[in-house]
Amino acid sequence: MKKYALLILLTSIVVSHSFAQLNGMVVGREDDKLAPIYLAKIQLLNAKTGVITDEKGMFELILPNQLPDIMIISAPGFISDSIEVTKKDRFISMKIELLSDNTLPEVVVEHHRSGNSISRMNTLHVEELNSNELRKAACCNLSESFETNASVDVNITDAVSGAKKIQMMGLDGVYTQIQMENIPYLRGLESSFGLTAIPGTWIESIQITKGTGNVVNGYESMAGLVNLELKKPNEMPKFYLNGYGSIFGRAELNSNFSHVINKKWATSIMAHYAGSFADIDHNHDSFRDLPKGNLFALMNRWHYNGEKMEAQFGINGYWDDKLGGQIASVANRYAVDIKSRHLDAYAKTGFFLKKPATSIGVVYNAKYQEFGARFGNSIFNGTEKRGYINAIYDGYFGSTIHQIKAGISGVFADYQQRLDSLTDNRLEIVPGVFTEYTYNGIRVTSVLGARLDYHNLFGLQFSPRIHSKFLLSEFTTLRLTAGKGWRTPNYMIDNISLLASSNNWIGLSELKPEISWNFGGSLVQNFKLFKSEAQFSVDVYHTRFENQLIVDREQGNITFNNQKGKSYSNAIQTEFKFSPIRNWELRFAYKLLDVKAEYDGVMQQQAFIPRHRGFFTSNYITRNKRWEFNATVSVFGKSRIPDYATELVASKVYPMVGAQITYIYKRFDFYVGGENLANYKQDHPIVDHHNPFGATFDATLIWGPIMGINIYAGFRYTIKKNK
Repeated sequence: MKKYALLILLTSIVVSHSFAQLNGMVVGREDDKLAPIYLAKIQLLNAKTGVITDEKGMFELILPNQLPDIMIISAPGFISDSIEVTKKDRFISMKIELLSDNTLPEVVVEHHRSGNSISRMNTLHVEELNSNELRKAACCNLSESFETNASVDVNITDAVSGAKKIQMMGLDGVYTQIQMENIPYLRGLESSFGLTAIPGTWIESIQITKGTGNVVNGYESMAGLVNLELKKPNEMPKFYLNGYGSIFGRAELNSNFSHVINKKWATSIMAHYAGSFADIDHNHDSFRDLPKGNLFALMNRWHYNGEKMEAQFGINGYWDDKLGGQIASVANRYAVDIKSRHLDAYAKTGFFLKKPATSIGVVYNAKYQEFGARFGNSIFNGTEKRGYINAIYDGYFGSTIHQIKAGISGVFADYQQRLDSLTDNRLEIVPGVFTEYTYNGIRVTSVLGARLDYHNLFGLQFSPRIHSKFLLSEFTTLRLTAGKGWRTPNYMIDNISLLASSNNWIGLSELKPEISWNFGGSLVQNFKLFKSEAQFSVDVYHTRFENQLIVDREQGNITFNNQKGKSYSNAIQTEFKFSPIRNWELRFAYKLLDVKAEYDGVMQQQAFIPRHRGFFTSNYITRNKRWEFNATVSVFGKSRIPDYATELVASKVYPMVGAQITYIYKRFDFYVGGENLANYKQDHPIVDHHNPFGATFDATLIWGPIMGINIYAGFRYTIKKNK
């Protein structure tokens, strides 16, 4: 052990002296007020290298061996500045202030930013999908926002309800913490159908973090974290309108409106409607391939930017009705009815303290959810009342090299659930405390955190986590992470799609918390290939469960048990990104998923999880920025199928191909695209569809697409704010 510690120490010393780094923040002054500048350009004149600031105005610049050099700082709307950088400036942090440019003619600084990128600034491995990436597919709701991404899979759970779930590292979406601007979202009763209730037109960017997240964000991050950043009222276009239609009888209309009231206040209203109107039955089994229904969603947001505090608050609601199952002309038909009613309100307040770089932030959220579902003769009804609060102190001691966060949190959840003769009613109250220390070294950044939560049903739960980032060279970044996460299982709603079969449910005898330990890391290498930018990344994660809720379908019945044997996930993903010419980006990825659990003493690959997946995407924008061409190909390997009701013991290898062409004309974008262009469909997705109330009926053995080629078209119309 001492040898390894000595080796790590020597490596750190060598790395820390091999090259130099300049850290800093760029802020802008306007009307005697300072604010971070996003996407400011920092360039070295002689070295011809540069970086772009992040949302907080922060940047990291690798300095060359040949110094001095001139560093030029520029940003739209501000007067550019230049600073001479010498060897004395290596390994320091600086704050650069730019003055507002209200007199000079307008200067447009243009930068093409990749729609998919890995944050170099963040200590954790964070993959960001920005608005450029979300444009590459129809992206009508959150479940369709990951089609051009290899890290997150979205799968159909059954052949009759239209429900979708995400998977990360081969693990069910319930183990991925989903947040809306760092507020827990899609928890509880909306976990199965809520993905389709968040329009893609509301989303500004998506951050995907693998492994356990920071303790500040809560205790539920087990396989990863997906954070949704919505469009900000003070930054989004004044008016936005989007229309969409497909050959499957689906239509959508989205409208966003924002208004800057004054220098402190801004507001926005975002509205969404989605409807499916046709009886689609391409496989001629008398069941709708896509449920009919209507979804209405509305959000009102407010933003306040004062001298001593900032605040955001809003209200969000949706009304969702779906009708699936057999078509109306069938006598004594098997019907699927889904009804969701959602209302939540949130607030985020931040107070700036007198000590520089210190603040207190408080997040509040209250939610009410009703959910009802009928699958044939099985009926589920549930209500959820949830409250959440998180108060965070953000500061430092000594210098900003040593940063500290500490705070308290509270979760209140009242569930009332009934499924036929089964009930699951409970009240959860979870107060918690947490602290997190960050060391910002020259080459090494480490985050050490811990939280202690008291659950009124399970007692004390301790969650330690550690994350480290090592800059091994100017273009090489290594990240390591380890930590614990836990959650309360909701076995009814988490598996509600399994009602689409005749199998009997055997309920959970004792409710226990699911606990996981996650260990992993990633390596990102940037380099030049044929004089063009390229990037290679590989990440490896191992998740080991304690007391996982096991859903046993191997014997025909659906039995819920607390874990008795082993259960784990090993996930390896490699990705290569390359731009052979200007405005053309290629990405290749491969993913290996080894996800196993013990069933009756035998370790088996989890059902319906492909062990292998390949991924390719090509994105090109013409030089005049008028045309965009996007294409994505995913190849899914074989997955295991429970053999109680089908002759297949493994699925087939199949492709998924999508493409889109966008034409930009003034304020309009017109796009046309296709999904599943290879027209691959799973044969006979519903077992014994002739007898839906019989003993062998099963619509849950879904491993591939159940619908063929889909062609869609749409438009976007945007009116930007006046400067």
